[in-house]
Amino acid sequence: MKWRFGMFIHFNLGTFADLDWAGGYEDPALFNPANLDCGQWADAAKEAGMTYLVLTVKHTEGIALYPSAWTTHDITLFKNFRNGKGDIVREFVDACRSRGLKVGLYYCFPGDYSDEAHRNAPPPGMPNLHGLPPEAAADYAGFVRRQLAELLTNYGPIDLLWIDAFDNKYTGKQWPDILAYIRSLQPHCIVLGNNAQNLRDSDVLSNEFPWKGGLPPEGNRMPAEVCDTIQTGARWFWREVRQPSDLQSAQAVVARLRTCNERNANYLLDVPPDRDGLISGPQLQRLREIGALLKSTGGIRGPAS
Repeated sequence: MKWRFGMFIHFNLGTFADLDWAGGYEDPALFNPANLDCGQWADAAKEAGMTYLVLTVKHTEGIALYPSAWTTHDITLFKNFRNGKGDIVREFVDACRSRGLKVGLYYCFPGDYSDEAHRNAPPPGMPNLHGLPPEAAADYAGFVRRQLAELLTNYGPIDLLWIDAFDNKYTGKQWPDILAYIRSLQPHCIVLGNNAQNLRDSDVLSNEFPWKGGLPPEGNRMPAEVCDTIQTGARWFWREVRQPSDLQSAQAVVARLRTCNERNANYLLDVPPDRDGLISGPQLQRLREIGALLKSTGGIRGPAS
């Protein structure tokens, strides 16, 4: 609970397909961040006073940002990035550690993410992937365990594993066993279940603000985290800023950060990289304004006594 302030990084095929929930059938050739620099992300976070970062290793498109032994539906699909031989997870963890920042990895469990309403329905005659690669179809829970094992054995100590949709209808009943397995691999890794409101399913209480939860109550002493996004309109992946209201103000972000910290909650703010693979433009400027405002008004404060 001393971390206080972190950066959420939503970055994957959805960045290039203009979707917050990619369905897995989008053209992988779109993924072409010509200037991707995880060190730039980490530097921007540290300058703003953040202490940890969380990267969306696998979102609803099911494509992992590292080469997985269990599927071809991984970063090797992205032939226009490092000739299909990239490993963004490796670049990310190295960038964080070299700057003394805590490493967080986000992994999305299966769910009903693809439909006409989200502009990502499967092509005619093709199966709904439910947020996982095709190889997972016969055994969602087993596949999830195998990929989590890769993340927790191939990249050194992971400080935070951030699980989305842990209680989904496909693998929710198996969550206690999966959680025990995670802890067997890295007992010191903090495991967060998105929107969990007890300490059986998650090591900390979790509020996805403001869509599925508010802020922890005044006087809260349970360990907690609030995630939020610098972009308004419930937009997690990068979008071009067209008007001032597309971003939260620095004053609003700092006020919410301090409220969270006073209520024993870390605040995880999403600041998504653009299609070049950089945090840039108005998003970067707003992040710098947040850092400057924090410094000019006493920095990050701990919980009230």
